[in-house]
Amino acid sequence: MKIYCYLLAAAIGAAACACTEKSNLASPNGNIKVDFRLTKDGVPVYCATYCGDTVVAPSSLGFDTEQFGSLTGGFKQLSVTHSDFDEIWQPVWGEFDSIRNNYRQMVVELAHKADTADIRMNVEFRVFDDGFAYRYVFPSQKVKELTIIDEKSEFAMTANHTAWWIPGDYDTQEYEYTRSRLSEIPAKHEAALVGNASATPFDKNAVQTSLMMRTDDSTYINIHEAALVDYPAMHLVYNPETQKFISALTPAGQSGHAAVIHMPFSTPWRVVMVSDRATDILATQIIYNLNEPVALDDTSWIHPVKYMGVWWEMITGKSQWSYTDAENFDLATFDYSKARPHGKHGANNENVKRYIDFAADNGFDQLLVEGWNTGWEDWLGKEKDYVFDFVTPYPDFDLKALNDYAHSRGIKLMMHHETSGSIPNYEQHMDTAYALMNRYGYDAVKSGYVGNILPKGEYHYGQRQVNHYLDAVRRADELGEAFDEDKLFEYLCDITRAMDIPTPVILKSHTYNFVHFNIAKFLRREFVEEVDFDYLVLENSSGTIKLD
Repeated sequence: MKIYCYLLAAAIGAAACACTEKSNLASPNGNIKVDFRLTKDGVPVYCATYCGDTVVAPSSLGFDTEQFGSLTGGFKQLSVTHSDFDEIWQPVWGEFDSIRNNYRQMVVELAHKADTADIRMNVEFRVFDDGFAYRYVFPSQKVKELTIIDEKSEFAMTANHTAWWIPGDYDTQEYEYTRSRLSEIPAKHEAALVGNASATPFDKNAVQTSLMMRTDDSTYINIHEAALVDYPAMHLVYNPETQKFISALTPAGQSGHAAVIHMPFSTPWRVVMVSDRATDILATQIIYNLNEPVALDDTSWIHPVKYMGVWWEMITGKSQWSYTDAENFDLATFDYSKARPHGKHGANNENVKRYIDFAADNGFDQLLVEGWNTGWEDWLGKEKDYVFDFVTPYPDFDLKALNDYAHSRGIKLMMHHETSGSIPNYEQHMDTAYALMNRYGYDAVKSGYVGNILPKGEYHYGQRQVNHYLDAVRRADELGEAFDEDKLFEYLCDITRAMDIPTPVILKSHTYNFVHFNIAKFLRREFVEEVDFDYLVLENSSGTIKLD
């Protein structure tokens, strides 16, 4: 149906977009067009078409702020500038050895006159062949700081599309995707919720990004974000009456606001990917391209590894992370040498050696070991500040001997830092924890954030946490270590394109799920055209199937 979309777009032109055309921008191939205007009340509005069909109806932009109230109207347009960009760049890793970054850009310079000061705010649009994005840019100005209560970015849909979504939640993305019409989101919200060590769903109309939609004429639309730095994660709240999504930022605890920004400042990109093929959405490089160029001077330490771990047996209950049945003690004074072992500790010397042998014999590069360090007796649900020190092993885990043995077998151990959500404690111990890794030859760490975030009231996806994740990566970079975050999505990799999650994948990706122990989950036909494999192993409780 869309084969001749470029011809249709040329014939129909800008008339397909319902908003009054003032400033416009088209993708390099002409298929996607974005129009921007100010209403008579100074409200910034944009809309977009794909192959002549409206994909985002007129949608307003702006913020609610603490100092200046609503920044959603009363703007004046000072200037509009256009530019083109086209480059080929090389990622450090990923599916491709080179990526083309080709877009057209429009920057709209706006000014808002408040009672106490004038606010300057630019809206920067980039249009690619497979989508478009915009962000807010606050240049240097007299106003130095802005407290954002919430962002008011709208995404107006044109119909009751089919959607694949997970519930809006400030603390977890570990949900099964629900397929429904947009209008069915509130009715299906409660059924979509599942238990988690930390979960904060907040609105029956709220969903998370990336949000995948399909129109009735099989155009796919995906809303996501990119370059999430020093800013809270964005959710989307749907209004069934207006068919509009509006952004909802993860709040900064109980402060009543979402973010504090300092000028100059650029928000994350709000991204809309569009195609008549779902696989194009999966394969797009737009998220890569919207992140800033590589910020690391040395990327030689970044390398993919194939690893297995001593952890699943803890999940299934065969063994435990903890060493003793004692609990609710002071980690600084508790003497593990005098504690009575419960006999179920999984990360013991004999068991870890058995895993090392298996990993070495079967082509793995590293072995992750969870539960090696003291403190696991109080790790889950206690909201304990000093829960781990990240350097002290249990009595039955010999750090030096096990690392030496792994190296003798041609593999490495992978470090594990479970924070139990206690961020101040981890930040206090992070440098000594990384130094220990260097001492024993670790070059990769998996860190987890299971449980509610401390200080109390903070959330996994708030501004403070985003900054923490990136700081952890930067500190790891200083020591030349790889990083594998357990609880994150697009955050930590925005420090460099080289490490960013490349696509807005709508698959469920769990470390584990207590309800469904699925090794593989299959996509609906519309998401997969072809899969290449040497062999595929399907495993469940009744046995193993090998497909050649």
